Amino acid sequence: MMKEGQVRIPSGCAIAAVVSREGKRMSGEMITNAMRPMHERSNGLGGGFAGYGIYPEYKDFYALHLFFDTRDTRKTCEAFLKEYFEVVHEERIPTRKIPEITDEPMIWRYFVAPLKSMLASLQVDEKEMVARAVMKINTEMKGAYVFSSGKNIGTFKAVGFPEDVGVFYKVEEYEGYSWTAHGRYPTNTPGWWGGAHPFTLLDFSVVHNGEISSYDANRRFIEMFGYKCTLQTDTEVITYILDFLTRTQGLTLREAANVIAAPFWSTIEAEQDEAARRRLTYLRTVFPSLLVTGPFSIVLGFTGGLMALNDRLKLRSMVVGEKGDKVFISSEEAAIRTMEPDAEHIYAPAGGEPVIVKVKEGAY
Repeated sequence: MMKEGQVRIPSGCAIAAVVSREGKRMSGEMITNAMRPMHERSNGLGGGFAGYGIYPEYKDFYALHLFFDTRDTRKTCEAFLKEYFEVVHEERIPTRKIPEITDEPMIWRYFVAPLKSMLASLQVDEKEMVARAVMKINTEMKGAYVFSSGKNIGTFKAVGFPEDVGVFYKVEEYEGYSWTAHGRYPTNTPGWWGGAHPFTLLDFSVVHNGEISSYDANRRFIEMFGYKCTLQTDTEVITYILDFLTRTQGLTLREAANVIAAPFWSTIEAEQDEAARRRLTYLRTVFPSLLVTGPFSIVLGFTGGLMALNDRLKLRSMVVGEKGDKVFISSEEAAIRTMEPDAEHIYAPAGGEPVIVKVKEGAY
């Protein structure tokens, strides 16, 4: 939480995002600068970015970003990766030395394709295989951590203020059609490189401001389906819930939002459209353990768009603006004005009402 003197200000953490509906690629410098006016919302224990469309030359391959403690751990992990994947390219992720970012681990990326023989052996599709491989590394391989694993998406995060993390990773040299960003003020967990946001799985990335009181119930339910929550952070479990509801259960993003920020029963009963009332009742009845309670505002990045969502009572700030083909989302209007001084249609979404922005089909 933020502190002013000895007073706890329960609105710490900063989130920001931008997406081009036309799929136009934007430099990461824009999203880095958006975090500067929200500096006081962070405390230097975590910052990060996710960019979509940043790897056009490897767009058909999964981009695995990993932290390693030692060279031996990297060699062991690489041997594991080659059992599951064809590794088409590997390299250190470029960084620049700055005094604000210290104690960095080894940071590598691998562009991979699942081996058909392994897919046949496991009898799963390639997304499930990648998810399983990520879980296995993150739970069983001490000193190795996968922090990004989607196609044509890259996550960059560290212990530090977000504007410094952007400089460290040279984010300005990447171009994407969509960006998300986060400045962390951790309340219940220590600051470490893997625990910074965005938290990702496959092409999903989540940045989150808040503190959910339903963490234990949510975690116990989602771990019954093979997910491993290793970080004790709200954002991790929210990411897995969204992956479970959409990828494995086949729900739409709006339906998934109606599970995690479900309307009150009184609201459902007052719904005039019978089909909508039945659907909302079904979702609340079937997935009660995935209702996320407590204050939160989140932005979900996915291939082809963004979704922003507040808790039902709107206990965390979130603002949306537009200009031309771009949509901007942030904790504060000041961040939007940094990205686009002439932003229009500035508004605060209603509690529990998702804002879903999709890129034009085929544009990305």
